[in-house]
Amino acid sequence: MTDKYDIRPGQSVELLKQLHILTRDGKLNQDSRRKLKQVYHLFNFIEPLLETLVADHAELTLVDHGAGKSYLGFILYDLFFKDRAPQGRLYGIETRDELVKSSMALAQKLGFAAGMRFYNLSVAESITSDRLPPQVDIVTALHACNTATDDAIRFALEKRARYIVLVPCCQAEVAAELKKHKAQALKSPLAELWRHPIHTREFGAQITNVLRCLELEAHGYQVTVTELVGWEHSMKNELIVAEYKDLPRAKAQARLDELLDTLGLDALRQRFGACEAA
Repeated sequence: MTDKYDIRPGQSVELLKQLHILTRDGKLNQDSRRKLKQVYHLFNFIEPLLETLVADHAELTLVDHGAGKSYLGFILYDLFFKDRAPQGRLYGIETRDELVKSSMALAQKLGFAAGMRFYNLSVAESITSDRLPPQVDIVTALHACNTATDDAIRFALEKRARYIVLVPCCQAEVAAELKKHKAQALKSPLAELWRHPIHTREFGAQITNVLRCLELEAHGYQVTVTELVGWEHSMKNELIVAEYKDLPRAKAQARLDELLDTLGLDALRQRFGACEAA
């Protein structure tokens, strides 16, 4: 017998089966119950943002970059858009065509197609595509590997998103750049932070997110960083939530430039460099 206590009222049982949270006969085992709690944990971070947006206007827009199988998009649509923002639109952007097609088919099957769209687009294409609105309310990127998170940030800045929600992973580019210049950097004791290979990887991942936060602040966003525990593949993840508040930009830009100089990351200046926000 299904333990209904763990499933929210009105939630699509068919969707939970498709996400392998429920078994085919509608049951929850220990592993799937844990996964369901993780889903709710992530939703709890995003729900207040959606509530704020829909209070301002009914036709809110959310773009999920690197959507993959669109688990996040489907959960958000089922738990929020379906009943509380029926005029809203949720877009999943993914470069693997087979995943785009399967998401479209699932949306049709669940009756979500009126409010969900899935497009096979690169970030550069999505910025200029007329299939997406010129301005969006919220941009999400869950487990966007390496530079995909930065692509999502670029899209969000171009689209003047009010909220940006990021869960980065697999960050290697900064670590590779640190390793490249390690011999020169070791003239300073600061380089002890990344002298050993395991520290290079860990410090590289941390400084990547620090630079991202400064970049967002240099565009007028207020940034909150916390920990998101458990979701799909990873036990721990950093959750970055940014809200556009047109805050002063100069100090964050100066700190960003100084960090890039200090760490010998000048080659990545264009990736993290701020520009005039719209």
